[in-house]
Amino acid sequence: MSEAINISGLSKSYGSLLALDNIELSVSKGELFGLIGPDGAGKSSLYRILATLSRPDSGHATVCGLDTVRDYTKVRTKVGYMPERFSLYQDLTVAENLKFYASLFGVSLRDNYGLIAPIFGQLERFPNRKAGALSGGMKQKLALSCALIHRPEVLLLDEPTTGVDAVSRSEFWEMLSGLKKQGITILVSTSYMDEATLCERVAMIDKGQILETNTPDNLVARLGENLYNAVSSDMFRLLSVLRQRPDVVDCYTFGATLHLVGADGFDPAETTSQLVSAGLTDVNIYPAKGNIEDLFIKLTRNENR
Repeated sequence: MSEAINISGLSKSYGSLLALDNIELSVSKGELFGLIGPDGAGKSSLYRILATLSRPDSGHATVCGLDTVRDYTKVRTKVGYMPERFSLYQDLTVAENLKFYASLFGVSLRDNYGLIAPIFGQLERFPNRKAGALSGGMKQKLALSCALIHRPEVLLLDEPTTGVDAVSRSEFWEMLSGLKKQGITILVSTSYMDEATLCERVAMIDKGQILETNTPDNLVARLGENLYNAVSSDMFRLLSVLRQRPDVVDCYTFGATLHLVGADGFDPAETTSQLVSAGLTDVNIYPAKGNIEDLFIKLTRNENR
């Protein structure tokens, strides 16, 4: 079996809210796979099913060949789960949390210390510090160490970098690279589009549906559109005017600039001249290089039309 995770026809509702809509997805053994989407897209609902904390309404999912409903006790020994919210015992110390989670799986810290050592190294100096007193980055490292203490085959990480600083985010992804080399399959969800490029494959999810699955490079290569940056001293007016032009397919904010998708025959010089004549000064429209975020915006806009 080459698939660590296999999901087929999976749906889940909470009352009238359809959280997951006929999800189809597979993750290969040893793969670093990203689940990319905004808040409310269905990522956490999917994770809870894979971690055997929730049952699907229809369809099924397997982890390491084990059904998440029928074989839930065995699945729990195969996965390490790090939920979005810090869920360790905040009134226990660093050492006590690790010891407690190790005891749940019948292992000791010594058994698998080699696996968590690169992650746990910075926490060793504070074994008696309570988890609730740790910084965001340190909480992240402790939660990951606890998720790995039983050496799982599959690591489920739900928005692990939310709310941490840029340095901690970078360090975290370096840790994931090291864990992948140990043969662990990693499914990591994020709302940060730049993190998608660090995965081998990604699935884009929105409103409970998988929009696209591919490698980051192949996804970006699908853009194939006239994409431009547009800037002006009056960005709000520029956005409003560009969205009304017939030669502009789409226009949206992108960091400090606007990203403009031009129709066939779009002429940035002519458009700039016309905008200046209309009273918009210092307009600059120039080619942009598309990325994962541009594709995600395109796919979600198409879904909503």
